[in-house]
Amino acid sequence: MQSDRAVLFDLDGTLVDTERENVESVVLAARRWNLELGPELRRFIVGHSWNEIYAKIVRDCGLKVEMGVLIAAAVEEKRALFAAHGYQALPGVTGLVRRLCGRVGLAVVSGSSRTEVRETIAGIQLDGCFHYLLGAEDYEHGKPHPESYQMAMRLLRVAPRACIVIEDAEPGILAGKAAGAHVIAVRRANFLGYNQSAADVIVETLVEVSDELLDQLWEK
Repeated sequence: MQSDRAVLFDLDGTLVDTERENVESVVLAARRWNLELGPELRRFIVGHSWNEIYAKIVRDCGLKVEMGVLIAAAVEEKRALFAAHGYQALPGVTGLVRRLCGRVGLAVVSGSSRTEVRETIAGIQLDGCFHYLLGAEDYEHGKPHPESYQMAMRLLRVAPRACIVIEDAEPGILAGKAAGAHVIAVRRANFLGYNQSAADVIVETLVEVSDELLDQLWEK
């Protein structure tokens, strides 16, 4: 593999099975302002960034606090949810990331906050493996807009077709494709049953992501 290639990972539902806790943390945080998030909004949280989540809560529920205040409350709730058992990497994650570390450009591109990204990556003992950890504060438009993945490509100085995006949710898959990357979708934590058909390859877990599969995509 070459350093002019890159693998860009989504975080929640791709590296860690945290989508349910993400939803719950936002629900619990919103209750601090006596707001109850309904089923549609709860579903929207999965796969979207804080920018879009915050805007929807403001629009649909009339939230009156700034985004940073809501994020801080959700971070507190999320820490409490994970206090008992910590973060668990999904199958194949640790092996794949450590195998790629130092061989290609690596970045996490998430719609979670920077704090959530850093704490989660540290929680699965993969801090130091990535060149960049990008969160919602790093871009104006979240997934499915391509901006987040385009930013990672610019920072790593890697061309779009030399990048492979690994995702679980449809907004992220569409963002990766719109940015010009190859996309691998992971089924394991896709508990909402998001449509993954836009991806180039669909795998059950990252155990299936071999060097041979990555090379096949890069050589397309």
